[in-house]
Amino acid sequence: MFEEPLKLVLGLISGILFGVLLQKGQVAKFQKLMGQFLLKDFTVVKIMTTAIAVGTLGVHALVALGVAEIHVQTASLARVIVGGVLFGTGLAIFGLCPGTSVAACGEGRRDAMIGVLGMFVGAGVYVASYEALEPLFRSMADYGKVTLPEFTGTAPWPWAGALAVVIAIALALLERAHPKRLDAKL
Repeated sequence: MFEEPLKLVLGLISGILFGVLLQKGQVAKFQKLMGQFLLKDFTVVKIMTTAIAVGTLGVHALVALGVAEIHVQTASLARVIVGGVLFGTGLAIFGLCPGTSVAACGEGRRDAMIGVLGMFVGAGVYVASYEALEPLFRSMADYGKVTLPEFTGTAPWPWAGALAVVIAIALALLERAHPKRLDAKL
């Protein structure tokens, strides 16, 4: 049931570091999220895309070192649609995504604690209703456990590197178009 202790400790340390960075970037604050939705403050996009680039490179490095494994889920259209609708609905109602809500809990915010409790309840409802939903999942396209490297017959590193480069360029362009002003207010 449990992974090797090294993997658990590595996951714990990574999670703590990610939470600290979310908190320091203030992306669990209403003002930052509202600024993102109003296209006035791009801190959230900058932090999350940076996390995607670092995470992609980091996961592939850990896999190469034999410390981690990648478990690919099937590319199920139904699960992507249902998950996207639930994620978007939760973000619109709650104002936080799963990562930022846990960071907000760490700050002691009670509204976030209620939201995280709601995520646990929602996950439980999903698990309890999975058998009833399975025919829906099976009725829609499922492309199997496919990754871009497998689909193209290439190694994963060029994809990970290309993603990091594209994100770096996009962030540089975003910063150029919307430079962060220290005196900026919503």
